[in-house]
Amino acid sequence: MNTEEQQQRIDLAACYRLVDLYGMSDGIGTHISARVPAAEDGGDRFLINPYGWLFDEITASSLVRVDASGYALDGDDPVNPAGFNLHSCIHLARADVQCVLHTHSEAGMAVAALAAGVLPLSQHGMQFYDRIGYHAYEGLVTHPDEQQRFVAALGEHNALVLHNHGLLTVGSSVAEAFYLMWRLEKACRTQLRALASGAELLLPDAEVARKTSAVYAASSAMISEFAWPGFVRRLDRLNPGYAD
Repeated sequence: MNTEEQQQRIDLAACYRLVDLYGMSDGIGTHISARVPAAEDGGDRFLINPYGWLFDEITASSLVRVDASGYALDGDDPVNPAGFNLHSCIHLARADVQCVLHTHSEAGMAVAALAAGVLPLSQHGMQFYDRIGYHAYEGLVTHPDEQQRFVAALGEHNALVLHNHGLLTVGSSVAEAFYLMWRLEKACRTQLRALASGAELLLPDAEVARKTSAVYAASSAMISEFAWPGFVRRLDRLNPGYAD
């Protein structure tokens, strides 16, 4: 295993545990995948969780290497084919994407059930203004023909709401995918609290929201690299062992 893959494994294992630490995991449901260097034959290779492991149990060595079809290339642990069906099409369509992160958090599922989607009620929400896709629910993700619709819904965005299902973010690194999901989750939680208050909502001017979103889009990768070490330090204090 080369150094690049080893570091990707460590980052991805940390990401799994951080998603759990921040209350965004769903038992053995949902997945986070990351790209690793191509094989000698030029084929794409990815890392994903072994099916049946809780997010706070994932380690670098437990991650399963799969090909673009979701076929496990090493180890005996099973991989959820429906889960990777969602991830693989995005990885193959977007060469810029190193990591795909999907959650079924309570706040994310609640906002995914709202026709209005993610509202620009906070700076966190404004980050995704006009920069988030929406995909209609089509049942469990088991049909390959749905993949092209996933890709079309995401487009060039780095975030996607799966209606009546959950949330998805992608990034140029594991750090960026996680940081975007952390921000999107906070936007959803804030939105639900604001709606639950019953008070009149204060929506910003559309142009202001659009400018705010553009600033975040231009700096997302850089900010995530600054933020990531801090998240990892917290993980080292609270749930070490992910690098094993």
